[in-house]
Amino acid sequence: MKKAVVLLSGGLDSATTLYFARKQGYKCFCLIFDYGQRHKKEIESAKKIAREAVCPAQVIKINLPWGGSSLLDKELKIPQRYNVKSNSAIPSTYVPARNIIFLSFALSFAEAIKAEAIFIGAHIQDYSGYPDCRPEFYRAFKKVILTGTKAGVEKRGIKIQIPLIRKTKAQIIRKARQLNVPLALTWSCYRGGKVPCSECDSCYYRAKGFREAGIRDPLTKGRLLTQSRDVFEVNRKGVP
Repeated sequence: MKKAVVLLSGGLDSATTLYFARKQGYKCFCLIFDYGQRHKKEIESAKKIAREAVCPAQVIKINLPWGGSSLLDKELKIPQRYNVKSNSAIPSTYVPARNIIFLSFALSFAEAIKAEAIFIGAHIQDYSGYPDCRPEFYRAFKKVILTGTKAGVEKRGIKIQIPLIRKTKAQIIRKARQLNVPLALTWSCYRGGKVPCSECDSCYYRAKGFREAGIRDPLTKGRLLTQSRDVFEVNRKGVP
């Protein structure tokens, strides 16, 4: 059976990507990164998703002591979506070169186990402005594989698979439903509370995606939001 390394964060996109790779006939090996993020909830979600998918997974602990992101430095405030006036600036939640780091680990692992592909759930629609979620970045990384690895030099190659790259969040959620992704196990919020904060970018795009897909989010008690800002109004007014 062909093998693939899947980067699994515990969120909607990576979980859908894992189930998509399985559907394509790959034996999937999941990498979950503990890189000093603000909370461990997404790591626990990723573990549960991997177990549900019956795919081997390992947690890779790395240290990024220089910070540079509100996801790493608790002294920095996570921006609230309804206070953001422009999408032009790269947000403080950007972790410097994170996908380059993760893909480098995945590439080394893929070479070691002779995997044919690396799957990552990046997408450009409805994203928060991260430069490492663009198609041109992945085209550049493919050149790295071809020129900087034994697999590339020997023409065996390792494909970078980005099946969600041009999909909207709503399309991803519909695909997740088709693939029977355990949506209740996924975690998208930048904060690690008992329930999603309903204020950060990630919560905003998740709520917007479920609303546009016409599907109820199991993490928000099944309440179907009717307006894109409702998720913030719910949080601020304390509506259950």
